[in-house]
Amino acid sequence: MTKVLMPIGDASEVLDTMYAFFRLPEDGFEVVTAGPEARLYHLMMHEIPPAADPPWDITRESPGYHLAAAVAFRQVDPRQYAGLFLSGGRAPEYLRYDQHLLAATRHFFEANKPVAVLCHGIEILSAADCIRGRTVTTIAKCALDAEQGGARYVDQPCVVDGNLVSARGWQDNTPLLAAFVRMLKEATAIGD
Repeated sequence: MTKVLMPIGDASEVLDTMYAFFRLPEDGFEVVTAGPEARLYHLMMHEIPPAADPPWDITRESPGYHLAAAVAFRQVDPRQYAGLFLSGGRAPEYLRYDQHLLAATRHFFEANKPVAVLCHGIEILSAADCIRGRTVTTIAKCALDAEQGGARYVDQPCVVDGNLVSARGWQDNTPLLAAFVRMLKEATAIGD
């Protein structure tokens, strides 16, 4: 099992998503994108504009690249995947309502498979009730989502708690992916 499931949707964050999409195959893991439907999705760039006058309190969205979902959530058999990667952006705000995605997400925790999450991806884990009792990090504006899901939020670049590795945002991609790849290799014996 060398496949990693990556849920996406319109407004998934470009850097959160594309960094892992290209990084994981470098270590022998096939990334399979899944969405509400198997179709092309519009990724977005999210940033607080530097030196804006007046300043922004929240991130601004700008169009990014496009990425196709290979399968729909309802077609996913999570038993076929070694791990789960949840990116951020605004997509998790509505993806967390998809019952097929939530069921697949729960499988990774029940089977103790590696899961990586950053930014707003924590909303999916919270909705699936998978972070209760865990220590996690996420972007500061999603700390409440983590706490409402029963997790203890800490403001650190990367946190490993059991089979879960979390990060704040795309700025923390390097430590997040280093930990996730290590976890995947240990779980699948790739690299031995």
